Amino acid sequence: MNIDLYQVDAFASKPFEGNPAAVCPLEVWLDDALLQAIATENNLSETAFFVSTETGYHLRWFTPSVEVDLCGHATLAAAWVIFNVLGDSSEILQFQTRSGPLLVKREDDELAMDFPAKTLEPLAMHTEVAAAFGGIEIEEMLISDDIVVVINDVSLIESLAPDMQQLKQLPGRGVVVTAKGDDVDFVSRWFGPKVGVEEDPVTGSAHTSLAPYWARRLGKQTLTARQGGARKGTLSCILEGERVIIKGRVAPYLKGAITLPESN
Repeated sequence: MNIDLYQVDAFASKPFEGNPAAVCPLEVWLDDALLQAIATENNLSETAFFVSTETGYHLRWFTPSVEVDLCGHATLAAAWVIFNVLGDSSEILQFQTRSGPLLVKREDDELAMDFPAKTLEPLAMHTEVAAAFGGIEIEEMLISDDIVVVINDVSLIESLAPDMQQLKQLPGRGVVVTAKGDDVDFVSRWFGPKVGVEEDPVTGSAHTSLAPYWARRLGKQTLTARQGGARKGTLSCILEGERVIIKGRVAPYLKGAITLPESN
């Protein structure tokens, strides 16, 4: 049994930037254990699998250890494959996912994802979270799917080196540290050892919380963002009511095939 595999860099203008994702188009759904095994073998922060439906595509995302409810960069990657490799001529793709319907639209050389905005609530765990990051000074801390840690000093973002074992003890899916940017509106880094991803270079889904936060704080609906440490990617975010439009480019990197015995 052969399964096509495409590896592309999402939120990137060229290879080796942004966030790499694997994309596997399927004719029918395979056993969940096999999907997880493929994602584990790929060892990227996400592998996206999709199956064509009458109204669009059914899309699922797997980290090396678990299936997740929402993933931005692998959605961007899957849409790029559907548009540019499979030749879908639609202007808008509709994905059915564990988080409900998601839309991706062509916009010149970018793809725009329409995601639900997330509401943040205050979280009173400053001591524990600060300790996991070596005692950083926290300005504000909130939580939705992820813990959002706001700091004042943007220069600290680059040097963050958290204790992954301590992060595993915290609530939520992962921890994102963010600050007001210099040449962009805000910057961030995202860490998720609980879901098998110590650091995700560019996390589209985290911006469903970050964009509404910074939109309120900066008083603007359209924002530019950069995420990452050694490897970085760029996004633009537009707040439209209860939705966040997240836009980015995709750079192709690899095309191949997974070869498995028929017994699998």
